[in-house]
Amino acid sequence: MQRAPGPSRPSPKATRAERTTSELGRPVAAGDQSRIVTTLLAPAKLTVSLRVTGVRADGYHLIDAEMVGLDLADELTFGEGSGLEVVDDAAGGPGAGSPAVLPPADGRLRPGVPAAGGLPPGVPVGEDNLVRRALRAIGREAHVRLVKRIPAGGGLGGGSADAAAVLRWAGTDDLGLAASLGADVPFCVRGGRARVCGIGEQLAQLPFEERTFTLVTPPFGCSTAAVYRAWDELGGPTADGPNDLEPAALAVEPGLARWRDRLADATGRAPVLAGSGSTWYVEGAFPGDARVVVRTVPAYG
Repeated sequence: MQRAPGPSRPSPKATRAERTTSELGRPVAAGDQSRIVTTLLAPAKLTVSLRVTGVRADGYHLIDAEMVGLDLADELTFGEGSGLEVVDDAAGGPGAGSPAVLPPADGRLRPGVPAAGGLPPGVPVGEDNLVRRALRAIGREAHVRLVKRIPAGGGLGGGSADAAAVLRWAGTDDLGLAASLGADVPFCVRGGRARVCGIGEQLAQLPFEERTFTLVTPPFGCSTAAVYRAWDELGGPTADGPNDLEPAALAVEPGLARWRDRLADATGRAPVLAGSGSTWYVEGAFPGDARVVVRTVPAYG
């Protein structure tokens, strides 16, 4: 059952992690922007540790995870009217250069940081799209132009980030409402760095840390539902590394191993799977073929 939205309240003032822009290009606050043409960035999230701690009676898995926001971001422009326009820009954005561009050192979001080239869009544009679902959940209407730069199915929370951007646009900070849209949406509403528990609705903000990661996303995605089913079928394994879902993801998509090994050979480090996959990451900057270097960004306020 979908939870009815609670009273809207303004989001905190925009920080370096988010700037909203009016039609004239002037910075404006990040509260309710529903009456002007507004552009918001929707940062990807990276799950840097994930333990599966149990399964609820309704089948939802409980987690204890740490997530951080990244400067790899989708871009949503809200205007009058209705409808959803999706632009696939995963192979590179304006001024992005090669797929291994280091973001600026000032920590600002750089929406032009591209994902690996050749990725399928994999983004639904019908009623199941999380942007449409978020608009229905808050009872709002808008024409939304969505520029996708976060690879779909890569475990980086692209759809959740887009839904969270809709809630921020409307000035809604209701984590219960966010959780009704998806397990990663509450974190994406707040951003920064947080411990995430329950099914994703329990957040404890952690001090921001400046970190750099190198990502490799294969040209295929992983189904989160399939990975959790495999985790159940394998008896609920605990991984040797920081992500309990790695063994299950490798069982679902054996081809992940080749991309893991490719990143390991290029960096000399042990890659970690991002959430349920398919993206692998290592800490540090290792620009090169099909590798994307990203940095963490602070919370929204």
